[in-house]
Amino acid sequence: MTEISELYDKKVICPICNTEFETKKVRSAKLRLIRRDEDFLAYYAGESPLKYNVFVCPNCGYSASESKFDSITSEEKEIILKEITSKWNKRSYGDKRTWDEAIKAYKLALYIGEVLNYKKVELGSLCLSIGWLYRIEEKQQNETRFLRLARDLFEEGFYKESLVGTNMDELKLGYLIGEISRRLGDKEQALKWFNTVLSNPSLKVNPMLENMIREQWRLIREG
Repeated sequence: MTEISELYDKKVICPICNTEFETKKVRSAKLRLIRRDEDFLAYYAGESPLKYNVFVCPNCGYSASESKFDSITSEEKEIILKEITSKWNKRSYGDKRTWDEAIKAYKLALYIGEVLNYKKVELGSLCLSIGWLYRIEEKQQNETRFLRLARDLFEEGFYKESLVGTNMDELKLGYLIGEISRRLGDKEQALKWFNTVLSNPSLKVNPMLENMIREQWRLIREG
C-alpha cells in the first residue's frame, strides 16, 4: 500500500492574470504537533504548513497569504501589474519548499503588502512569520530584525487601526506585542503590554491566554 504524501497539490487561479497554477499544501491529517512557542510558532514532525501559507503566481509574481490571495480590487490589480509583474522573472514556488524558498515567498508577499498598503497588523503578521522561519533556521540576527519589525507594526496597528478583517483581537495583539518585546529583551515594554491585557475585562473569557500572560509576566519579574 502506497504511503500518502504529507503534501498535496492545490489548484489556484491567480486573480491578477487568471493563470491557473498548483501550489503545495500540507495535509491536515498528517500534521503532528511537537510543541508551540509562547508567540504561537508551532513545530511539527515533518513538513510545516507555515512554509506553504503564501501563494505565489509563477506567471505574474502576485504573492499573498492564502486567506488574502483572492481579496484584490481592480485598482490593486493595476498596481500589481505595474509594480510587480513588469519586473517579474517567471519562476515557480509550487514545489516542495526549502526554508529559504519559504522566506523568499513571504518577503515577496510582504513587499506586495507594502505596495498595496495593507493594514499594519497584516504586515506585522507577515514579518512575524518571516521571523519564525528564521528562528527555525537558527538565524538569530535575521529573526530579531523581523520580530522588531513585527512588534513595531503591531503597536502602530493597535493604536491607529481597526482590527476588523484581521486575524487579531485586542487581547491577542496586546499579548503578542508583550511577548515579542520579552523576546527582544525589552522587559519594560513587555510588562507594560502584559499589564494592559491583564487589566482588560474581556480577558476573563479567555482563561488560556490569561494563564500564558501571567506565566510570561512571572518569568520577567523573576528574571
